[in-house]
Amino acid sequence: METLPLADGPLAAVPVDGSGGGDPLLHPLQFDSSFSFSFSSSSPTRTSSFAEPPSNAKGVSLQATESPKGSIYPSPRPNSREDSDYLKITVSDPQKESESTVSLVPGAGTFVSYLITSRTRASDLSGSLQEFSVRRRFRDVVTLADRIAESYRGFVIPPRPDKSVVESQVMQKQEFVEQRRSALEKYLYKLAEHPVIGKSDELRVFLQAAGKFPLPATTDMASRVLDGAVRLPKQFFSSGEAGSGYVAAPQDVVQPAKGGRDLLRMFKELKQSVANDWGGAKPSVVEEDKTFLERKERVLELEQQLSTASQQAEALVKAQQDISETMGELGLAFLKLGKFESEEVVCDSQRIRAADYKHLATAAVRASRAYRESNSLAMKHLDKLHEYYGLMLAVHHAFSDRASALVTLQTLLSDLSSLRLREEKLEAASSKIFGSERTRSRKLEELKETIIVTEDAKSIAFREYERIKENNKSELDRLDKERHEDFIAMIKGYIVNQAGYAEKIAGIWTQVAGETNRYANGTD
Repeated sequence: METLPLADGPLAAVPVDGSGGGDPLLHPLQFDSSFSFSFSSSSPTRTSSFAEPPSNAKGVSLQATESPKGSIYPSPRPNSREDSDYLKITVSDPQKESESTVSLVPGAGTFVSYLITSRTRASDLSGSLQEFSVRRRFRDVVTLADRIAESYRGFVIPPRPDKSVVESQVMQKQEFVEQRRSALEKYLYKLAEHPVIGKSDELRVFLQAAGKFPLPATTDMASRVLDGAVRLPKQFFSSGEAGSGYVAAPQDVVQPAKGGRDLLRMFKELKQSVANDWGGAKPSVVEEDKTFLERKERVLELEQQLSTASQQAEALVKAQQDISETMGELGLAFLKLGKFESEEVVCDSQRIRAADYKHLATAAVRASRAYRESNSLAMKHLDKLHEYYGLMLAVHHAFSDRASALVTLQTLLSDLSSLRLREEKLEAASSKIFGSERTRSRKLEELKETIIVTEDAKSIAFREYERIKENNKSELDRLDKERHEDFIAMIKGYIVNQAGYAEKIAGIWTQVAGETNRYANGTD
């Protein structure tokens, strides 16, 4: 068997110098100096066309930055690094602490806090760097996420890590804490990378305010519903008084009714939603932005494509893992076979066969290790598919903010129409019926005041709806641009990784082919 001519093989024909014209996939990847490698296990007489894959894939990623704890979180894009106020965010040093209040449930009075360190540019434009270190618990992260969701409606907000109560009971404690630490680090990095949320006061206070997180925790849903139920009778009595009807306060319409504090408003908006879907009358304001509706359909199609691609990527990783394990088992099997042949040597050919078995076993084990390292990097590259598939839920939430704001506006317009109709009827009745003028005048004045309040609420709701529409548009534009950049980097990184390891594995088998080339001449 002759030595394989790898230098003239198909891998050598792949262009890597970026001379492929305008196709962005043909532009070379920009590697940091720490990611330049050279083949040590391949044939020394040739030079690899690709970046050498690392000998230990655990600590290296072409698309990742390593934190002090060894976890991997995505490297910022060049543009986002320039725009973001935060140069680095790390979550480390998890510590178990005790609650200040005494709990009757064993173990319920403890929690895990994390040291969050952020490095930011000074606000005085001097170019100097500032570093802040604070301790936060997971409940503080929940509060931060809730406050951001309230303040930035219509934005695609990176989803926060789940509470994972079940996983905390099933998984090993150390493994669970490390998994949560890594998830929190990635989540905070994503928030800081966002062009608007990254500059928010909420995030700044969370990362920089010393001591306990100063923002009060948001009220849970059960408490909000209970509060709304307490207010409900008063709202009903108010709606019947003077025929004026209940109207939400203008400052409340900027938040969705489904929060639970205003059950009557929630019921009215639910009624409006049902009327929109099943009623014969068309609302006075409807979604008429054809461009947005088309992009919304595209998002749904993209979600389906990402789901399929993510599943196939997972299947590919599993298959490559099986190849790695099988190749390793094959190497061990040949190692045992060579040991068996060498135990009772009766002729030279048996000794040669045992040595060749050892060469083959060594090559198989080395190839298994290369497959495993390649698969590890492939997971990091292809994880971008899963990341964007998970982001689709945040996109739907942004669309839901828009739909909720539209229903609020439609409900207020419907209320305003009903109030004006009552006003006309009351004025007509006042002109025909004599007596009790003071009572009718009071009712009419109260009704006019309610109309004024409703007009104010409608104006605020309209501005909120327009603001959310603009947020949706800017966020979809941003996501399209970032997805293009991320997927180009993912594809280029994955291709370079696969090509480099394919060349390395080919070099392993080329070496063993040279060691056993006696069989090419028909000798044994």
